[in-house]
Amino acid sequence: MSLRVAVLRGGFSREAEVSAVSAREVAAGLVQAGHDVRIIDLDSGLTTNLLAFAPDVVFPALHGAPGEDGTVQGYLEMLGLPYVGAGVHGSAAAMDKSLAKAVFRANGLPVADEVVVPHDMPVDAAVAAVVDRLGTRVAIKPLAQGSALGVNLLPNGGDVAAALADCRRAGGDALVEPYVMGREMTVGVLDLHGEASRSLPVIEIRTAASQWYDFTNRYTPGRSEHILPASVSTATAARMGEVALRAHHALRLRDLSRADFIVTDTEDFVLLEVNTLPGMTPTSLYPDGANAIGYPFPRLVDALVRSALARKSAAR
Repeated sequence: MSLRVAVLRGGFSREAEVSAVSAREVAAGLVQAGHDVRIIDLDSGLTTNLLAFAPDVVFPALHGAPGEDGTVQGYLEMLGLPYVGAGVHGSAAAMDKSLAKAVFRANGLPVADEVVVPHDMPVDAAVAAVVDRLGTRVAIKPLAQGSALGVNLLPNGGDVAAALADCRRAGGDALVEPYVMGREMTVGVLDLHGEASRSLPVIEIRTAASQWYDFTNRYTPGRSEHILPASVSTATAARMGEVALRAHHALRLRDLSRADFIVTDTEDFVLLEVNTLPGMTPTSLYPDGANAIGYPFPRLVDALVRSALARKSAAR
């Protein structure tokens, strides 16, 4: 059965450009799967354009606020439109990195220590709070931002005040964690309505020497390599998959998510965060993991919109 699917893109976050690319790829995949698709911008004409199209399902190909923090999800709930991805509660909880970590910690998941620095906290007091608890070898990131925007890494220590100032310019409140030396890896979760949720294979992310998976390396072709399967033991891969699933369920997510990890040389790992609307660009990680378990991109996006529709039908 062909569906009318509205793919949302854009918004006002710094990730709007990435959203446009994800939306284009999602729309193309849905067309290949046989659906009637319209890309609709997240702007002042959103309601008029959505109601005029009257979609069966909405696919929010959005990154950052208000697309991932529960705002758009609440709006779609008010319109009575089924949509792909987490609901209001899960979206809001996952977007706030400190709140998400509290949920993870309460569920016994492996997370690093942290200090939350409010945007209006005096610089001297903020630096003292960070250094007293964590030292100067830290990772500083916006509390509610994605795509590694505003992230500052100090693997050898350094100017915490300058790094905090840069982070605040990007996203207000900051989350500061101890710097963990290791490899960056990610695990997706596919959680289709009416089916058992499953973790996707662990993917290791490799970048050039002395670099990391920052905004440029995420979205520039050729700047990162996705190693699948990742070079970890079978036991470690299984544990990471279990943690990704537990994090997904602890946040009450649905349809899809992607958990990010740092894995040390001894194969210990920490859970960094969970993304409720993983990127769908040509360089994104989640589609690679789904493809590895038999979900090439058109089948993946088709399954996601049908999951959203089935959930709405079951609720009725």
